[in-house]
Amino acid sequence: MTFAPGLLLHDRYAIVEQIGVGGMSEVWLAVDQVLDRRVAVKALTATLVEEPDLFAATWREARATAKLTHPHVTQIYDYGEQRFGDGTVVPYLVMELLDGRNLADRLTAGPLPWPDAVRTAAQVAAGLAAAHRMGVVHRDVKPGNVMLTPTGAKVLDFGIAALAGSRPDEGDGGWLVGTPAYAAPERLDAGPPDPAADVYALGALLYEALTGRPPLAVATWDEAEQAHRRSPSVAPPSVPGLPSGVAALVLACLFLDPDRRPRAQEVADALEAAVPATGQADPRSGDPRRPAARYARGVASAAPIPMAPPSGPRTSVGRPFPPAPPRPREAPGSNADAAASAPPS
Repeated sequence: MTFAPGLLLHDRYAIVEQIGVGGMSEVWLAVDQVLDRRVAVKALTATLVEEPDLFAATWREARATAKLTHPHVTQIYDYGEQRFGDGTVVPYLVMELLDGRNLADRLTAGPLPWPDAVRTAAQVAAGLAAAHRMGVVHRDVKPGNVMLTPTGAKVLDFGIAALAGSRPDEGDGGWLVGTPAYAAPERLDAGPPDPAADVYALGALLYEALTGRPPLAVATWDEAEQAHRRSPSVAPPSVPGLPSGVAALVLACLFLDPDRRPRAQEVADALEAAVPATGQADPRSGDPRRPAARYARGVASAAPIPMAPPSGPRTSVGRPFPPAPPRPREAPGSNADAAASAPPS
């Protein structure tokens, strides 16, 4: 069973029309008849019998974001389960109705102007920082989960979010959730969720917003593993007018060692300071006292950074990596004052 116009959920939410569809869910425009406002209703297209894990994911998304009140995170209003006459149960989320365009759709037309890209990433970073302060790791930060609205960027879809430091998913490769092109190298291991992995994904998102392509062009987890085995290097984004400190900050987010990446709030502060409200380059962005500029001290604007696996044994997709070649030593100060991650609540 699926939703249809005219359906009334919980004697409150009147379904109007379908406004989006994904692989396992639909999004419907609805009217909250109690508060007299338009809302979005996200409903699963699978049943509990078919996809019990998706039911758990929908509940997890509701719990993960219900306590998050931030201008750059989509607000969740309610959770419910609709039972149909044949016994089918469909869970749904009632959320803020957004007016805007998906960032992934926007990037099909090419990269954003650098001030827009930097401002968007700053807003996404601020939303992630709010989640990290509550101990929530998104685990699927990518352009497809960012909506561009008249009031700024909104982070979407906490369906596979997890608590920082929690036990990884069970099963062979069960921890491999999200999108490979934006997954940090350590995500290939069955380690606990860590906010630093969201920062890596944020760096990949900003890199793509600036250049039109992600740092690693991979579509599957096996391709991601093979790419990291080849120890690829990522050159700084080459964009006319982009402050060198911002280019260096992007690379700092992509550091192999998660402990060397900045925290999401540091990224937000640095990026916000790099672009003033007018959208023009901040003449102070080259000043070493400015937040983004400090990253340029240790990451030369012309030097690509290695993305090799760390030396020593580690596992990826259930198989061991061979010892990696020694990494070049980064210059002092490249990210010395960045903390590893926000503590869980």
